[in-house]
Parts: sequence; structure tokens; C-alpha cells
Amino acid sequence: MDEQKQTYDPAAIEPKWQAFWSENNVFRAKNPGDPDFDLEQPKFYALDMFPYPSASGLHVGHPEGYTATDIVSRCKRAKGFNVLHPMGWDAFGLPAEQFAIQTNTHPAEGTARNVDTFRRQLKTLGFSYDWEREFGTCDPSYFKWTQWIFKQLHARGLAYESNAPVWWCEALGTVLANDEVINGRSERGDHPCERRPLRQWVLKITEYAERLLQDLDDLDWSESLKTMQREWIGKSEGAEIEFDVAEHGDKKIRVFTTRPDTLFGASFMVLAPEHALVSQITTAAQQSAVAGYVKAAAAKSELERTELAKEKSGVWTGAYAHNPLFKKDDPKGRIPVWIADYVIVTYGTGAIMAVPAGDERDFEFAQKFGIAIPGIFAPDTGDAESDRAVASGDKCCTDEAPYAAHCQTHDGKITLHGLSMADGMRQLIEWLVAEGRGEAKTTYKIRDWLFSRQRYWGEPFPVLHTDDGVQLVADDQLPVELPMMEDFKPGGVPESPLIRAQDWVKTTDASGRPATREINTMPGAAGSSWYFLRFCDPNNDNEFCSKAASDYWLPVDLYVGGTEHAVGHLLYSRFWTKALHDDGLVSVKEPFHKLYNQGMIQAFAYQDERGAVIPRDKTKVDGDDVVHIETGKKLKQTVTKMSKRYGNVVNPDDIVNEFGADTLRLYEMYMGPLADAKPWNQKDVPGVHRFLHRSWRLAVPEDAEKGTVHAWLSEDRDRDAALEKALHRMIHKVTGDIERMAFNTAIAAMMIFVNEATKAMDKLSRSQLLRFAQVLAPFAPHICEELWHRLGGEGLLTYAAWPTVDEKLLVDDDVEIAVQVLGKVRARVKLPRNASKDEALAAARDSVASWLEGKNVVKEIVVPNKLVNFVAK
Repeated sequence: MDEQKQTYDPAAIEPKWQAFWSENNVFRAKNPGDPDFDLEQPKFYALDMFPYPSASGLHVGHPEGYTATDIVSRCKRAKGFNVLHPMGWDAFGLPAEQFAIQTNTHPAEGTARNVDTFRRQLKTLGFSYDWEREFGTCDPSYFKWTQWIFKQLHARGLAYESNAPVWWCEALGTVLANDEVINGRSERGDHPCERRPLRQWVLKITEYAERLLQDLDDLDWSESLKTMQREWIGKSEGAEIEFDVAEHGDKKIRVFTTRPDTLFGASFMVLAPEHALVSQITTAAQQSAVAGYVKAAAAKSELERTELAKEKSGVWTGAYAHNPLFKKDDPKGRIPVWIADYVIVTYGTGAIMAVPAGDERDFEFAQKFGIAIPGIFAPDTGDAESDRAVASGDKCCTDEAPYAAHCQTHDGKITLHGLSMADGMRQLIEWLVAEGRGEAKTTYKIRDWLFSRQRYWGEPFPVLHTDDGVQLVADDQLPVELPMMEDFKPGGVPESPLIRAQDWVKTTDASGRPATREINTMPGAAGSSWYFLRFCDPNNDNEFCSKAASDYWLPVDLYVGGTEHAVGHLLYSRFWTKALHDDGLVSVKEPFHKLYNQGMIQAFAYQDERGAVIPRDKTKVDGDDVVHIETGKKLKQTVTKMSKRYGNVVNPDDIVNEFGADTLRLYEMYMGPLADAKPWNQKDVPGVHRFLHRSWRLAVPEDAEKGTVHAWLSEDRDRDAALEKALHRMIHKVTGDIERMAFNTAIAAMMIFVNEATKAMDKLSRSQLLRFAQVLAPFAPHICEELWHRLGGEGLLTYAAWPTVDEKLLVDDDVEIAVQVLGKVRARVKLPRNASKDEALAAARDSVASWLEGKNVVKEIVVPNKLVNFVAK
């Protein structure tokens, strides 16, 4: 080691303080009922999104959000808050089971080992977690209450069984939720998926669609994330209309539309390929074509099917429906019924009325298949050619436009011509209701939550199947635990491997009658839908969370995680919270008040001419270029996510071993705005490490013996005025930036102060260094706790009161003013703040003397502390 390393040695300092914090339980949060609890003390609940403990451990992208919440938590403690900052593990689910299958180990064994790795890594980074509250979703003491909450949902009618079509992934051996399938392939593993009808447990999240939508307004979330949730919920207002199917007796098609006023232009209908009526109304001549199309549609994802830019496809069923606006014998009311994959069976009614004159997708479909396009609008835009095309149906009009004169009901009661769109919609709905042909309706795109998985490693359902139907396991029999199984691999069929544990499956109900256990397990999102509640009261054996604890801690004040959970975990957690609120079990209606999405820490990688990312072990340096080892072709540097596949993962252990945890924490926050994606650059890490060296050197001389500080710091002395002003400005800047989560600019402000302090090191006072250590501490806690101790700070730095700012010291003594001649800036001069008018004019004249030479000044304008303007001729 060099001399500096012997003085500032993170390898010695950091373990020392981590052990002290752990042994003294420094970061314990106080709960209602604790002897030292103070109800008057303000609370702050900071939470990181539950990590899944993977076998590969942390990479440097993981600590980014954790560091952010830790900075805020440490700052809040210093400001007198009772801070809850917990950590636990999202340990059930597919990833753990897949890894167990690959490594031929039991998922419980692998998960425990992975958790140990994660915990060790997090502790080496000095995060101020209350480790007494730690748990994993696979702990029986935790999932007992997950099962109990399921029972409450079932009692409310919010959990039910269904045989709806679901995404089945044969490779993973389970059903996947809609948000887990992308373009017909599993999000995890990129395996092909197909739609199959399957018995499932489903949670009725649609019951809360309107509240999930409305309550977004009061949350401190980014507008982009709120928009993602609003679009996923997908509220639509309009009407549901009933069409008779010709030559099929009482068969009817109900459609939902947001534009019932365009019913006059409905020239065909489209059913989803899965619609129940398809097989009933398809003619013999069309059966083969329809069957082939239905099979092809089943292999496509909803995203593929609804992509606007895709080629339109469809098949006519051979059947016709009757438009209720026309008389039964009017041929204009006889419209063909098609099937097409852009209609989704679970959205609305699974059928649409197609109005090509007013919808681009319908227009393209009608043009491709030669279907009539009746014009229903009579625009008067001033573009005669365009207006004629719209009126004749040769052009689609998606904007509001005057209705054509022929838009009237067969009985003459409603004429839309001359009405606004709002009035036209209202009157037509009223007519449909009066005729028994429709009603006003609000629909939502969100579907109920598929809550079953045909896998082993998940929460068992507290459900028994008997001859009399479904029974729920009694509370005193919870938790229902998984049986130990050596072979828990999926069987390649849509059935849980638990079926093979017959000694576990076959049981008796409370009356002693034969029963079988539910063999499906809950999805991974079950445990993560309420963990924020359990953290409030994790050791309670009598209830999932005491009302006193949840009333005190909730809602979460700061929740940090990635946007990838916008329409899964966040919606599910909000749904469960609202359901528990309605049962009177929690007081809050929303779990997370402020949500902040950190950007992804990426890494450099290399691409070939096709754009494919080449693994690092397949590249080599060739002069100034990087080339492919096998082909010798030059590669292009790019930025992508960290991946073992690409060989660009950076292990935080390596950074900690070389530079220390404080350096890693500081660098991750200094890379750029927290919300932005940014590439990891190993070359920049030493620069942040040098900043810590310089901070250390402000207190500790290079040749000092262990435990000593500069001689002039052994006693407090008068504070240097210039350094005191610089310190107050830095404290003010850092305090505000922490509140704004602008950590990179906060660090920049501290670097500026260290530069100024280094130049005047022998003028520094002990008080100034103690306050500097307090402000740096949330970012680099180990070095600051050590400096605080060496400088003789009172008590533990963690709970030292945050330094205050003297507002007077934030104001400059001098100001720079602009000097203008005829309105143009010709010079700038420094003056004492609030200098007199005469002082300002005198200094200003001197600075622009050459510009005023030979001119007559006719007017002098002085704006105090800002400018002087001479009007001269």
C-alpha cells in the first residue's frame, strides 16, 4: 500500500462501522407499543422494490436505487424522523424454480444460499436497513398471511375459478399473466406461448378499475408512469348495442362502442376468433377457412394482434347481422359478420361494429376485402376534394365532423344532421334504450388477474376440493406448506407437478370427509403484493399486520424501483391495499405515496454489422479497434443492459474490494440524474475515490499515527468567514438536492467545497469539518462515521442533528451588474450589494468611458444590483 492508502483504508474502516451498526442495532425503527416509541416523532417509510435473490448475486445496477433510498433515509434520521427502511426477498416464483431445475437442487436450498449472498453484499455496502424486519416470501411465517389474505378476497367474491383462455408456456410448464408475455413469447426465457382454456384461480381486479384510475390523481408519481397505468386500465365510455344474427333465431351479437353515433356507418361486424358465437353461426362453406384462422390467431400475442401497422387479416363467417337503425327488410341494414384477430375476446364484448367511414383500421379492412364503406359525414373544411371523398366514403374521417343528412333512424325519431357529436351520441343512446337495443356503458381494457401457476415453487392455495365444492382451509390450519419433492419438474402438460405428491394432495376436510388439495400455486406477484404491509409489523404471529402499525407507517413515503413493474406489481399492490381497506383491515387506500423510478445502469458492449451484441469473450483489441475474434471484423461500441450473456456484468464486490463501498455509492449517484439510463464507466471510479481521499486529508495528515487529526483541529477555533460561507452554501445545496433526489449535483457541490477547503486547509475549524462530515455521511457513511469519531463528534454521527443553514450567508456581499450604453451591454462591474446610486453610476462610467467619449448622456437608468444604462447622443 502507498502512504495514502495506509491513512484512508476502506478495507479497515468499512467493516469496523458495519459491525458496530449491526451489533448495536443502530437502524432499528420504533413501532407503536415499543418502550421508546414517541408518537410525536415524525415518521418516514422508505422502501426499495423487493429484489429477487438470483444465483448470480448483485451487479452494480442493483445498488443504484438502494443507495438513493439510503441517502434519503440517513438524511431523514438526522432530521429527527423515525425511519423505517427494511429489506427482504421476493423468493417464490419461476426464476428460483428454473434455477433449481438447471442445477438439480431444491429451490428452498438454492433460495437460502442466494439470499445469504445478497444479504452479505448489501451489508458490505453499508445500507441502513432494519435487518430485524427481514423476511422472504417463501417463509411459512410470511406466506401464512398471503394465504389468509387470499381467503379474505375469496370471501368478498374477489377470487373465483374460471376456464378462460390463458397463456400456456410449455417450456416453463405454467400459465403466464398477460404482462408476462411479449409477442407470444415468455418474458422470462423467451419461450413460445399459446392460448389454451384452463381451470384457473382469478382475482377480480376489474372490480376496482375505476378506483385504480381515479386515485392515481393524488399520487406523487411521474406522469409517464400514471399514463402507463391509465392506458393499461383503459377506460372507455360509450354504449353497448345489440344486433340480431340473420337466419339464426334468437342469436344476438352485443358490441361496445365509444361512438354509437356512427352506427349509421356500420357496414360489417367483427368477432374475436375465440368468440362463442363463431362456431354457431359459421356456414358450412366457411367452416374450413374459419377453423384455420382461429388456430393461427391462438398462437399470437395480443400485442401482435392489435398492432396498428400490421397487415389486416380476417375471414367471413358466411353469416349476416342486422343493423337496428334500419328496417328488417332494408338491405342497407344487412351486414356481414367476419372474424379478425385484432378483436380481443376479453376486451368489451369480444365483438365490434365496424365503421370504415370513421375508423382507420376498419377502413383499411374494408378496402382490402371489398366491403361497402357508406359515408356518414358531410364535412365543410374548405377542401372541396377532401370533403367529397369523406362524404362518399372514399376517405376516412376520424375527427368530429357534421353528420350527413341521411343519418336518421328508420322511424324518423332521431336525425343527427345538425347536431354536435355529444348531442348525437346522447340522442342515439336514448333511442337505443327506448327500442331495447342498447344501453349506455363504461368498459375497461384491464382484465381480471390470472392467479394460478402450474408450478411447484409458489404459495399453496388454502383450498380444498370436495364433492360439495370448494372449501377454504381454516385459519388455525395455516400455513398450508408445500410437500418436499425431489422431482418437481413440470410434466409438459398444463398440470402442476404437485399432482404427483398424492400423499399431500389427498386429505380430509374439517368434517373428516375426503378432499383434495388445490394443486395450482400462486404467482410470484402474490407475495410482493403486500410485503410493504408486513414490514410494518413483521414479527406479529397473530395478524398479518396490526392496525396500529399500519396506521402509523402507511403509506410508504418513498418507493424506488424500475418502470418494468408499472402495470404488474404496482397495480396488484394497489388492488390488494384497496380490498384490505374495504374490509377495514388497513386505513390507507393507496400503498405508495411517492414513487421514483431510477434509470438503468447500463454497460458498454460491442455489435457486429447486423446489430447483434457480441459477447466480450468473442472480442479482442486490434490496434485502435475492437474486432470479432472469429471473423476479424471491426465491431461498433454500443451501450446495452448488463448481462452475463454479453460478458459485461460488473460485480459490486470487485469495486468494494478495490475502492471501498463509499466509493461505489458515490460513483453510482454521481454518474448522472437518478432517473436517467447511464453507462457504467470503470475509468471514472478512481476520480470519485480521489475525492474521498481529499475529504479524508482535510482532517487526517498523511504522516499521522492512527487515530490522530491535524494539530489545528484538536481544539475548536474561530471559523474562517470565507470557508463558513462556502460551507453554508454547500449544506443548503445538498439539503435541497437530497429532497429533490438530485444526488449528482449534491455531490458536485461537495466536491466544490472540498476544493475550496483544501486551498485553505489550515484555516478549517473542527466545527466546519464535523458539519461537512454530517452532510457527506448519507452518501459515504463509513468514512464520515470514522471522521466524526476521530474529530470528537458527540455521540453517533447517524443520529447527529442535521446542520442548519444561516440564510444570511447564502447572499453574496458583492454583485456583478451589467453596464449598458444605448441598451447594449458594454461592460460588467462588481459592486457592494445595495450600493448607492452614485456609487453605481461612478463605477459604471469608468467601465464604459471609451463608449461615452464625445457623447452627451441624456439619461441614466439604474436598476439596483442589476444594471446601469446610459442613454447618450
